[in-house]
Amino acid sequence: MMNQSWVKIREGLEATVGKNNYVNWIEPLELSGLDNGVAVFRVPTNFMGNWVSRNFGDDIVQLLKSSGEAVSRLEFSVGAARAAKRAISDVPASEAKAVSRPQQAAVSKKATSVVPGAPLDARFTFDSFVVGKPNELAHAAARRVAEGGEVAFNPLFLYGGVGLGKTHLMHAIANQLRTQRPDLNVVYLSAEQFMYKFVQALRDKKMMDFKQLFRAVDILMVDDVQFIAGKGSTQEEFFHTFNALVDQNKQIIISADRAPGEIKELEDRIRSRMQSGLVVDLHPTDYELRLGILQHKVETHLVRDPSLVIADGVLEFLAHRISTNVRVLEGALTRLFAFGSLVGREITLELAQDCLADVLRSSDRKITVDEIQRKVSDHYNIRLSEMIGPRRVRNIARPRQVAMYLAKQLTTRSLPDIGRRFGGRDHTTVMHGVKRIEELRASDSQLEDDLELLRRALEA
Repeated sequence: MMNQSWVKIREGLEATVGKNNYVNWIEPLELSGLDNGVAVFRVPTNFMGNWVSRNFGDDIVQLLKSSGEAVSRLEFSVGAARAAKRAISDVPASEAKAVSRPQQAAVSKKATSVVPGAPLDARFTFDSFVVGKPNELAHAAARRVAEGGEVAFNPLFLYGGVGLGKTHLMHAIANQLRTQRPDLNVVYLSAEQFMYKFVQALRDKKMMDFKQLFRAVDILMVDDVQFIAGKGSTQEEFFHTFNALVDQNKQIIISADRAPGEIKELEDRIRSRMQSGLVVDLHPTDYELRLGILQHKVETHLVRDPSLVIADGVLEFLAHRISTNVRVLEGALTRLFAFGSLVGREITLELAQDCLADVLRSSDRKITVDEIQRKVSDHYNIRLSEMIGPRRVRNIARPRQVAMYLAKQLTTRSLPDIGRRFGGRDHTTVMHGVKRIEELRASDSQLEDDLELLRRALEA
């Protein structure tokens, strides 16, 4: 009688918790008996029993009661029968999300997300990602991985500074996989969460559950991996997890704020593994890309609020002035949206300057002489040592004068100070170089183009 009740309850749970959760968590359960108001289920692992108890236990008890069974609580035991037929390696990775966010699982069990760990931002999709030259390769590689098939590069390592789009691409991959490949077990979490789960497993003596969890995934995504550097035991477990997944041809996507070779205290074997795949740098945004991001955000906002009016030149002003962090750029525009909506005024350039005075002050980029020297050396394909050295041949002297000119225009350094940074040259040498470039740029269109290109690159 009770098993017949369980068959009907399982059917009801599938409609309640969704297909994916049903297949992963409810279907493997086998009801083995009822004793003094306790319903006993067989499960493949203790972890699965604990997870089901926390997230579906109340629902199961209530449904059993509704079917006429005198049940007050549940118990789970690791057993054979149907549960044992399900290989331990098939235990899905979705428990990670429930462990870190049990309250969400209890509130919204109909959401059949296969992406555990860190919560995803539904706004971060490929459609909302504005592509430009600085992020073109990273975007293409991320889209390829998001197709869910086998790729030629593993791992995919995305790196770059704050606000350049790494996390957006990570979320976009996970969001697309959740929608188009629900059959895959996808784990997305931060390196800090990985470390927390590892320490928790050690403390609770559940390392086998931890290993089963992370070795059973199809795609592992770890954000801000630089945080595991220097954490000996965590690095060790991450390395073994990494190897196990790669050996199974499972895809790994990693992000960090710098390249693998630049992460201090990262073990050489982990660094080598990370460098064995595709390492992609998300460069600082250029002016055109920042303007495109602002235009896209305005178009999206106008759908919700058609009354918004932004005067000509405002977006161009913001794209020029806020150049180092896309999040700050988008936050500034959001503030203008709110101000314009609340006071019912057109967003003019003057209003933007007043409303964003603090943001504009903190975003003023301070260009250094060293940075100018490096950019000019790269542009003209000469060594930095040659630029500050004594040689006066034309193919070195002209770039040196260009760098001096830009240092005078784009920094607050005095002429003597600039001279000292060019191999201890006298300030009169700097004056001559600046004057010479000013004279040449009026008649030399190529030099004028070079100066404009370098200025924009330095201000980006």
